[in-house]
Amino acid sequence: MAKIKVLLIEDDNTLSNYLADLLENSGYLVEQCFDGETGLKLAQSQQHQLILLDKMLPKLDGVSLLKILRESSQQPVIMVSAKGAEEERILGLTHGADDYVAKPFNTQELLLRIESILRRSSSYTPANNHFEISIDGLTLNTAKQSIFVNENEIEFTPIQFKLLWELVSQQNKIVSKADLYQAVLNKKLGAYDRSIDMHLSRVRRKLNEANWLGERLQTVHGKGYCFK
Repeated sequence: MAKIKVLLIEDDNTLSNYLADLLENSGYLVEQCFDGETGLKLAQSQQHQLILLDKMLPKLDGVSLLKILRESSQQPVIMVSAKGAEEERILGLTHGADDYVAKPFNTQELLLRIESILRRSSSYTPANNHFEISIDGLTLNTAKQSIFVNENEIEFTPIQFKLLWELVSQQNKIVSKADLYQAVLNKKLGAYDRSIDMHLSRVRRKLNEANWLGERLQTVHGKGYCFK
């Protein structure tokens, strides 16, 4: 079985080497980098199954890196920071971190959190097992991750594709916000998290720009979302 690759973005060389040894001894492959700009480029290559991300980084801080990364990728991210205050943890989770670990941390707990997140991230399967759905000129192909409107392809990010697929494959069914967060963003719904609303707004706009009715993606207040 191929080893799981972990990207470690940490500017403290001593801590980075310690974590790399810990992870490698636990059976992971580890790639290290020491600043935010390099870390973002490596993360965007999508060659890693998990990212350990320090919050305080030179060139590009961890929260900014995560916000940019979440525009195109849902790779599991654990944010690691010396700042363990509740507002810091909420900030990291709000911007898309799957978990938040404060320094100093228990190494066994960190390994267990990594295992838990990797189990969740590999558990997603589309609600509809067919490769393609076509409705009124809109065609989604999950094998190719492609979206066409009347034979014209629209560029969607992986998150936007997964969100649209999840709703279209359950046509006329109200999908709860909590279920969408788990299926699309691979995380639990947070009290102040509006990530899904942001992504849904962008999906609607792209469909409207392609002369397809984005308004068919409806918000059902207090219940969730529905594709009519």
